[in-house]
Amino acid sequence: MTSVNDLIRGAAAREAATRPPAGAGAGKPSGPVHRRPIALRATGPAVSSCDSGLAADPWVIDRVAGYGPGASTRDPIPGDAPRQGPLPASYTAASDEELHDRIVAAKAKLGDRVRILGHFYQRDEIVRYADFVGDSFMLAQAAKGHPEAEAFVFCGVHFMAETADILSDPDQAVILPNLAAGCSMADMATIEQVEDCWRELVFELGEEPDAEGRLPVIPVTYMNSSAAIKAFCGRNGGIVCTSSNARTVLEWAFERGQRVVFFPDQHLGRNTAKAMGIPEELMPLWRPHLARGGNTAQQLADARVILWNGFCSVHKRFTVEQIERARAEYPGVRVIVHPECPAAVVEAADGAGSTEYIRKEIEAAEPGSVIAVGTEINLVNRLQEQHPELTVFCLDPVVCPCSTMYRIHPAYLAWTLESLLAGETPNRITVSGDVAEDSRVALERMLAARP
Repeated sequence: MTSVNDLIRGAAAREAATRPPAGAGAGKPSGPVHRRPIALRATGPAVSSCDSGLAADPWVIDRVAGYGPGASTRDPIPGDAPRQGPLPASYTAASDEELHDRIVAAKAKLGDRVRILGHFYQRDEIVRYADFVGDSFMLAQAAKGHPEAEAFVFCGVHFMAETADILSDPDQAVILPNLAAGCSMADMATIEQVEDCWRELVFELGEEPDAEGRLPVIPVTYMNSSAAIKAFCGRNGGIVCTSSNARTVLEWAFERGQRVVFFPDQHLGRNTAKAMGIPEELMPLWRPHLARGGNTAQQLADARVILWNGFCSVHKRFTVEQIERARAEYPGVRVIVHPECPAAVVEAADGAGSTEYIRKEIEAAEPGSVIAVGTEINLVNRLQEQHPELTVFCLDPVVCPCSTMYRIHPAYLAWTLESLLAGETPNRITVSGDVAEDSRVALERMLAARP
């Protein structure tokens, strides 16, 4: 049986054999960046390459189970996770120049009927075609704000496309070019696990409000979760948050509840609660396969925030040692990180915030500034390109792109656009009526809870 490593090595060898010589194709799109390991810029404290598996095309990686190279091997993918069917050879065998020409031509013919949404973490070869670029919620809002579009091609991951479908009009199609583009963090909390957790919490904490009318527990879910879990929060008096408004959402929840259960990202929940003055001993970790999540009844009773045992594989890689190395090699460096990083990393940094916060911090920096960033490498590299007056580098010397975001390749985008031209709607993401309605309740509560 052929292993994934054999597939990857074979694909990489075929690419090397067919790659044109340096300098060929002047005036055409840049070379196949997606077919080379992602490397840090020379401005960073160390130069190293990412997992060589990412040199393979995603349709090779799509043939095997798992999230793909760069993801934690300890992140088990659910058995019912969507898988992408094979692409026609006319796309997988096409050159970068051919794919570029086909995408541009299809976009021109489709016009405003179809909008392409590109997440900040997408590879540059995709972002160049996007009509809107942003984080997951910014893109969902873009979908909601364009009723003239018949379809949105969401170049991100599955939970993002679900949110766009919930917030857009029912007759607008939301399409995910590669169904295998999921999210390991979102998959760390299934609706069955969350409902089991809720039953245990109700048994331990009851359902009656206190003298101030606050319920025993309020569910809060990060945007990086399935529509089913957003719907669960909508049904049970809960709410959704993003990394930019997590504090405001927790304040909203504490007005209504004595404690919060926060899923699926423990680090965003912990970092936000610590910034609000809540001590870590009042933030027990809920491990879904253990009774009471692995806690005592007293720990749950004393808790202010019950944290789900989930995380982002990319942001979990950042360490205090990386920050110390950056400070030693670049005196005066400013370190900014995403709040999905571990608490010790956030505390050692000069600032922490959402992707939009990181972008604005770099935009506001004085020329000549050196900024080390703890977040996904595609965004970091793009920010350096946009700000040549600064030195911007990633803290992690061996960091991979989000391995599931990486699955959105120009071949999938070309296939999607040309399918739409032919009157077909491939890979449509549809959230069922009841789930969409309850999810919308939780999302609308979030929209109303402004910082």
